[in-house]
Amino acid sequence: MQEQSQLDGDNREKVEAYDKVGSLATNVADGFTLVAVGDLIVTRPVSKYRHPVFDEIVNILHNADVTFGNMETNIFDIRSFEGSPQAEYGGAYHVSVPALGPDLRAMGFNIMSYANNHTFDWGVEGMRKTCQVLDESGIVFAGVGENLSQAAAARFLETPRGRVALVSFASTFTPMSRACDPAGEAGGRPGLNPLRLKEEIVVTPEMLENLKQVRNALPNFNSGFEEEDRVVLAGMTFKAGDSVGYSYDPNASDVSNILRNVRQGKQFADFCIVTNHGHEPGNWCQQSPDYEQSFARKMIDAGADAYIVHGPHQLRGIEIYKGRPILYSVGNFFMDDLRTPVGADMFEEHGKDPRIHTDAEVTLDEMSKLHEAELGFSDPVFYESIIAVSRFEQNQIAELRLHPIELGYSRRFANRGIPSLASGDKARAILERLQLLSRPFGTEIIIENNVGIVTP
Repeated sequence: MQEQSQLDGDNREKVEAYDKVGSLATNVADGFTLVAVGDLIVTRPVSKYRHPVFDEIVNILHNADVTFGNMETNIFDIRSFEGSPQAEYGGAYHVSVPALGPDLRAMGFNIMSYANNHTFDWGVEGMRKTCQVLDESGIVFAGVGENLSQAAAARFLETPRGRVALVSFASTFTPMSRACDPAGEAGGRPGLNPLRLKEEIVVTPEMLENLKQVRNALPNFNSGFEEEDRVVLAGMTFKAGDSVGYSYDPNASDVSNILRNVRQGKQFADFCIVTNHGHEPGNWCQQSPDYEQSFARKMIDAGADAYIVHGPHQLRGIEIYKGRPILYSVGNFFMDDLRTPVGADMFEEHGKDPRIHTDAEVTLDEMSKLHEAELGFSDPVFYESIIAVSRFEQNQIAELRLHPIELGYSRRFANRGIPSLASGDKARAILERLQLLSRPFGTEIIIENNVGIVTP
């Protein structure tokens, strides 16, 4: 009996030891601060030239344990680059010079996501060169790799107040940029960590009946594959619902893979950031896609301490769930579109001739056009955003401060896209819009001295 009691005691100690080592509990020191911004579409070093409007921004970025943003450009020297612009690209060819890497570190960035629809604008060569620059600049990044296991894995940042994990993925990406693991004799594929979404269009029952009539009248329609509650037409799936809109169903395998890496990331760290680059249902929309709230909460339940979305290029609402911030879109941080060079495919898409027109003229045309009924990037709303500063006490968010920024919509093209703190009516307009967008999540934002404050 004494021997059995000793065994039970040993087993209990092993379980307790496992709970401490493999726990999903948050374990940062009080005062731990996370700064989060959105998309960095930037073509050049900025801080080293001391733009007067930018110095106040840098002070905020530096005053944090973790400063996060989405790396939405590729970094290499075009004069020695051995890759090429891809036929399949993210809407524009994003590229910056190697000096950007050290400059981002000098700004205060120490952790970044790199899974997005521009990761493969310049192919695997562009991805690898960008990874090299980020590594050499001392910036931790996640979301890409030589195979899916590497792309999906958490990456880690050491800070004085705790070890931080980052899991990065994209729901909006070019199909050829999706990473995969080896299978049998077939090797793995470099690329990004995906969250594939099955998109369906919700219509009224009457509309669905009309679509059935169109489908049934088309040649080669096989009624044996007909679904009563859905219509597949021109590659799109339509289903009946109460109101017209878009609906998304995340790929179960991708979700499982992400959850596993979130869990492992938190087990190996004191704090875990999970981040998604997603445009759905479109850049025109200020509301999140229908799947994302339950998905974000699932990430928090799996161990995430913050869930951050970027991609729509404009602000969406904020939720506090179980003492953790969910930022459904932090918009743009840089919108510096002095991109050069651009590929021949982009000239052709916009009806331009590289022998006659300039890279800037192609870019301006791309920014101002309406694509599939979406707002063009000439709209001022894409040049208004926030810097979100989360402070944690007793391992839960104590305060979320929202600093409104503007990216110089009215400035000359050569100077547009660099953030500065908004003030006066502009600051209030940005924060009031965010108040309205956050209200459905039960989040109250108080505005004080041109800053939004959330105190759960």
